[in-house]
Amino acid sequence: MNLISIITPVYNAGAYIEKTIKSVLVQTYANWEMLIVDDCSTDNTVRIIEQYCELDKRIKLIKHQQNKGVAAARNTALAESRGNFVAFLDSDDMWFPTKLEKQLDFMLANDYVLTYTAYQKILNNEIKGKIITVPSKITHKSIFYNTAIACLTVMINRKKVGDFRMPLLNHTEDQCTWQSILERGYVAYGLNENLALYRVTSDSLTANKRESAKRQWNVYREYHGFSIFKSGVYFASYALHALIKYL
Repeated sequence: MNLISIITPVYNAGAYIEKTIKSVLVQTYANWEMLIVDDCSTDNTVRIIEQYCELDKRIKLIKHQQNKGVAAARNTALAESRGNFVAFLDSDDMWFPTKLEKQLDFMLANDYVLTYTAYQKILNNEIKGKIITVPSKITHKSIFYNTAIACLTVMINRKKVGDFRMPLLNHTEDQCTWQSILERGYVAYGLNENLALYRVTSDSLTANKRESAKRQWNVYREYHGFSIFKSGVYFASYALHALIKYL
C-alpha cells in the first residue's frame, strides 16, 4: 500500500489547525504520514499539534528554530517525508474524508504523476459559494495562462517525478513548483470533484486581490524573465480565469 506524505506548514494557526488535523484523521485512506512544520509560532499552535502527535503517531511535528516562510517550511517537510506520494494541506484548510482515497485511485488507474481536484471556499467558518472546477489537464505551457492548480488539492507521485523543492518566494511558489515539474515532460490532470475546502481569511495573501495580482506579474517578469508583451498576454489570461473562478 502506497504511503502518502502530507505536507503542512504552520505559523500561528491555533484557530484552525485542529480542524485541519481532524480532516486528515477521518480520511478513508489510512496509510499516510502528516509532517507539520512549525515556523516559530507564538500562539498555542505547537501545543495543539503536540496533543495530536501523542494521539496518532502518523502525525509528526518539526520545529524551525527561526521563521523562514511557508515555502521553506514545506521544503523541510519534503526533505523529511518518506512517501511515494506527496499531498499538500495548509494549516487552515481541510479535506473531505475521501480525498486521499479517490485521488490516489485516480492517479493509479491512469498512471498520472501530478493531479489536482476541484474545491470550495470557507469564509467565517461557513462553506461559501460555488464549487471551483478545474480544467481536465494542464501542461508546462498552459499553466502560465491559468493558475488553476490549488496547492491544497495537489498530489504528486514522487517516485516517478523524483526530488523537488519549492522556490523561496512565499507566494506563487506552489505554481512555480508545478511548472518546474511539468517542464520535465509531464502533464497535470484534474479530478473534477470537490474534495477540499480552502479557507479565506482577512489576512491571507489571496484575500488581497491587488497584492496577489502584483505578485503574479512579478513572477512573470522577474522569476521567469518574460518580456513585457509575453507577461501581459499571460497576465490577461490569468486575470480572466481568476475573475471567472471567484464570481
